[in-house]
Amino acid sequence: MKSLVVLAVDDEAPALDELAYLLDQHPDIGQVLRAGDATSALRELNRRPIDAVFLDVNMPGLSGLELAGVLANYSYRPAVVFVTAHDDKAVEAFDVGAVDYLLKPIRQSRLDEAVRRVLAAPVEQGRDGDDPADDHDVLPAELGGITHLIPRDTIGWVEAEGDYARLHSESGAHLVRIPLSTLESRWRERGFQRIHRSYLVALRMVTGLRTTDGAVLVRLRANGASPAIELPVSRRQARELRDRVVREPMRQLRPSATGESADDD
Repeated sequence: MKSLVVLAVDDEAPALDELAYLLDQHPDIGQVLRAGDATSALRELNRRPIDAVFLDVNMPGLSGLELAGVLANYSYRPAVVFVTAHDDKAVEAFDVGAVDYLLKPIRQSRLDEAVRRVLAAPVEQGRDGDDPADDHDVLPAELGGITHLIPRDTIGWVEAEGDYARLHSESGAHLVRIPLSTLESRWRERGFQRIHRSYLVALRMVTGLRTTDGAVLVRLRANGASPAIELPVSRRQARELRDRVVREPMRQLRPSATGESADDD
């Protein structure tokens, strides 16, 4: 029965078509996704759990080796198989954790072996538990022809711009093609809070709340290239924000019935 979800990555359309076709014919592969570059591949990897990535080595922007290096930092890591016309990068490929290295043109017997190695690789974590994509903590952002990798932990707040989101991070502002609602659902349990239809903030950056003329504002401290700022809080979100930044920390400090603090064992 088909089971694997795989991502084919190649910047040359004919090569990508051939690779995707061959993968789609394999009996152990249930879904084949495509990406024409490493940035698009990272977007796919941030959207859903993927079992394996079959990728070219030489691509514009981030190379296949650099992409594999990024994946090595993910807590849920898909198996990586390189598919390339060059035989001189095999050592580097296995250094970044590849399970196989296929040379073009692809022979069916070698592809079958690569899929067997993917199935044997330790990628089971996360399949039956929480969405593994929630553990991804790097977003790719294009600026001036360069792909920047923005760690979630460097982001202070996010601003909605239609179907895009502008990340305000330690390195500056970066526009990514991900709706704010997607980041909200993915990052809520990672310390972020939706405060308004246009804003998502990192709770660790909150330094205060104030009310002026009936409106609630949240103050965020400076974050590298991002200055200190105040953002509006909608009425609907104000109570939950207060709960998370004021009431929950106070409850944790409140003495228990035995006279010990709530977090004492």
